[in-house]
Amino acid sequence: MKDKVVRALQQYSMLNQGDSVIVALSGGADSVALLNVICSFKEKYNLKIYAAHLNHGIRGEEAERDENFCKILCDKLNVELFTKHINIRQLAKAQKISEELCGRNERYSFFEDLSRRLKAKIATAHTASDNAETVLFNLARGSSLGGISGILPVRDNIIRPLIYVTRAEVEQYCKENNLDYVTDSTNLTDDYTRNHIRHNVILPLKKINPNLEQAITRLSENAMQTSAYINTQTKNAIEQSRSKYGFLCKKLLSYDEVIVKNSIVMLCKKYADFSPEHRHIELIIKAMHSAGATELYNNCFAVVKQGVLRFDKIDNKNDIAFIRPFKSNDNFIFGKKLYSIKNNSLIENRFKNAVFRTRKSKDTFECAGRNINKSLRKLMNELKIPSEKRDALLLLADGNEVLWCEEIGVSKTLYDLNICEENLLKCQ
Repeated sequence: MKDKVVRALQQYSMLNQGDSVIVALSGGADSVALLNVICSFKEKYNLKIYAAHLNHGIRGEEAERDENFCKILCDKLNVELFTKHINIRQLAKAQKISEELCGRNERYSFFEDLSRRLKAKIATAHTASDNAETVLFNLARGSSLGGISGILPVRDNIIRPLIYVTRAEVEQYCKENNLDYVTDSTNLTDDYTRNHIRHNVILPLKKINPNLEQAITRLSENAMQTSAYINTQTKNAIEQSRSKYGFLCKKLLSYDEVIVKNSIVMLCKKYADFSPEHRHIELIIKAMHSAGATELYNNCFAVVKQGVLRFDKIDNKNDIAFIRPFKSNDNFIFGKKLYSIKNNSLIENRFKNAVFRTRKSKDTFECAGRNINKSLRKLMNELKIPSEKRDALLLLADGNEVLWCEEIGVSKTLYDLNICEENLLKCQ
């Protein structure tokens, strides 16, 4: 087993000299073996080792037994143990999620808090067997390539040294090294999805291929490498398609379909904090060929207009009726932004009716350097300024003559007076 741990440590550069490591310790065979093997590398890497145990409060006396076991083990190994108690059943009910998901969320939240405080990496005891269960679970849900990649050996500050080791090898290691451990009674039932997969899917498949975990590990590694390559190409496609107000559909659609779909996933996650399902992706692609909007969640949309894809939270509270006379050294707030007007007596003296406001139907704008006077609406169309954003843009106008407008700049009138945006106002 230890050879496989060494392989994982070296292949993914999991440990460096002088690292601090928090071992996620449940008291089960996997985490006990992990703590033991990490301690065996203490001198080699000059490690500072901690352990962390979360008591879920689900199994009563059995949970207290597990916590006490972890305390005794850590005292024996001279490892500082951090513990936390939480009522997962009650919290899961309040959050309207499964106990399994709630427990996972709270564990990682606990580990991350410790990691920041101790400036340490987090080592979890995920094995090749866990990875096989994860891959099969993701396949059953209709996963993407990322799901087939399974459990990542390294994710941010989380390392998984046992990722090449099977559960059977862990138990054999514990036996050979006289390591005691506790057994979670919930692992013996089919109450949780993973347990069902472990007992009713993995075992029959192992009759076909006794080395199932190793086969799925190879599949995961291939998927990971392919996914990394696709992600690199996707990021390049996104950058090449970027425009001032979003992403050019024609350019994005020129790439291979797999890049287009992956781009939508990346963009949704980054700009809408949303993981799209297959139906969202298909609807957005359909809109990219013409126009339209796809609701991702309440008031958040993927919008395609004028050949540009963008992500907007629709808010009807724009400051449409805003009007404020121009005054040097004035400060005011518009649309949650602070505007500071610079000392500019030339505008005050020449444009006595100049006001800051939002657009009106008959507004015109003369473009500097182009000697073209056109309606503000047509100019905004030409510049592909999103229609839902236009009424929220601030402008400076004298009657219907727009002297300056956000996203456009100063007009020919101000330009000829040597007044640029920088010496007109400042926005924070």
